Amino acid sequence: MKKSKFSEEQIVRILKEVEAGEKVAETCRKHGISEPTYYVWKNKYAGMEVSQLHHLKDVESELARLKRVYADLALEHHELKDVLSRKG
Repeated sequence: MKKSKFSEEQIVRILKEVEAGEKVAETCRKHGISEPTYYVWKNKYAGMEVSQLHHLKDVESELARLKRVYADLALEHHELKDVLSRKG
């Protein structure tokens, strides 16, 4: 996935500008983003504070790590079952 050139703090600030009453098109033009990008950010980050975004990123990275660990263990489990079935 492509990394955004905007930090979470910047994204939250841009979303708050529109919440404060600025027009979406003007805000997007000012920050050099497209309107679809704004709406993707809004769907993902609406109503969040910076601390919540940091927590979300931490949780997402932990989930990815746990999925990798599970995949490794499942692979080992299937390999061991194959070995045992050949011996029996």
